[in-house]
Amino acid sequence: MTTTQSAAVIGAFVADALSLGAHWVYNTGVIDKKFGRVEQYYDPLTSYHKGKHAGDFTHYGDQTLVLLESLTHEKGFDALCFANAWRAFFRDYTGYVDQATKATLANMDADNPLTESGSDSDDLAGASRLAVLVSVYDGNADALAEMARAQTAITHNNRQVIVAADFFARIVSAVLAGQSPAAVMQASIEAGSVDDLIAPLITMGLESQTRDTRETIAEFGQMCSVEAGLPSAVHLIARYENDYRTAMVENVMAGGDSSARGMIAGMVLGAALGMEAIPDIWRSGMAARDRINTLLGLV
Repeated sequence: MTTTQSAAVIGAFVADALSLGAHWVYNTGVIDKKFGRVEQYYDPLTSYHKGKHAGDFTHYGDQTLVLLESLTHEKGFDALCFANAWRAFFRDYTGYVDQATKATLANMDADNPLTESGSDSDDLAGASRLAVLVSVYDGNADALAEMARAQTAITHNNRQVIVAADFFARIVSAVLAGQSPAAVMQASIEAGSVDDLIAPLITMGLESQTRDTRETIAEFGQMCSVEAGLPSAVHLIARYENDYRTAMVENVMAGGDSSARGMIAGMVLGAALGMEAIPDIWRSGMAARDRINTLLGLV
């Protein structure tokens, strides 16, 4: 892997780990009071992630690691193999199990085909796992987008989430090829190549790039949905195009579902700025650091 490919993957994982402490804390005043400015890993404040500790992942990051392991084992994305691995992972999982996961597992347990059991959840989290696909499919935007859609549908068989995955897969592919993140997103809108389901959300994010992040994300919504998370992720990418670290901190300080939007922004900014932009203390502090580095061939 190139260093920028690795940075796209690590950038997403670090975003999730940094989010853990304040994940799903919607009152930003509580974040300020309990943590101050979140510039390091913390144990989770809410009971959702009971048993997790500083440096661990949320359930989003955990699932992304399952996808990376499947990709490495199969030497590419195999929907059935990933679905089996994902289902097995949750059999004994002690972390938080969200509604999309519960619905997908119920569909699988009802003997529906594993690759056709995805929930109808509109959570952006289904798309946020896509960064690890870069380790296999960088250089082929169409293949990366196809696999991003397929992995998303395993758990989030919702058209808006799937087209969001397609969009960000194509954006990170262009960024890895040397294009500016904000410019390529704007060009996609101007070319009319973005699905109408998400084009207005992307435009909202781009138009907000000079605004305060906390106020902007509060206005868009701190929730898990594509409607809230997608324009927020676009805002973070465009607002902090040259500053991965600040983007990740400001994302967490804005509260709510900081993980899903952060993983997407972290992927794109990691691809744009490289590994040196990601603080070493964040990379080394991930509990799964060695496991990830081995899977990526970085050791």
